[in-house]
Amino acid sequence: MGDRRLLLLRHTKSSWDDARLDDHDRPLAERGRDALPRLRHHLAQHAPPIDLVLCSTALRARQTLEGVRSALDDDVEVVTERELYLPAVPTLIGRLRAVPDAVRGVLLVGHNPSLEDLIGALAGTGESDALAQVAAKVPTGALADLRVPVAFSALDPGVCHLTSLVIPKRLPDPPS
Repeated sequence: MGDRRLLLLRHTKSSWDDARLDDHDRPLAERGRDALPRLRHHLAQHAPPIDLVLCSTALRARQTLEGVRSALDDDVEVVTERELYLPAVPTLIGRLRAVPDAVRGVLLVGHNPSLEDLIGALAGTGESDALAQVAAKVPTGALADLRVPVAFSALDPGVCHLTSLVIPKRLPDPPS
């Protein structure tokens, strides 16, 4: 049956232009919007099949998902949850454990430090460059690809293998 896959996407660069906005309501900055075509193309070319998308309710996370949505199957289930806005790692692991066993691929769109900490907690092994980048920093728009050798209901720290960490500014521009 093969391994499951967990993609963790940190929202792209957000705007701090309007100081009156609550953090939850901050939109993407121009730089964040500019990164979306590269991420979308990468997902379309390299992502495993995604059955479920879990997304924070924060505006910047929803806008990031909207920007890459066309790279996913039309019938993918999308769930937006307030609990995915800046949670602790145990909360994220608990949410992922609630994913039905039939699901083979999950894309979670969220925030730092939550995602950086989650990658660090789940990745017992991984590609050395990707692990080094996680240890240094998971920048905005970064996409981690984790191989999950167990059902999501059995997810525990250290069981995953980090296969890659893609950073938008290092991706080529998509073909026109």
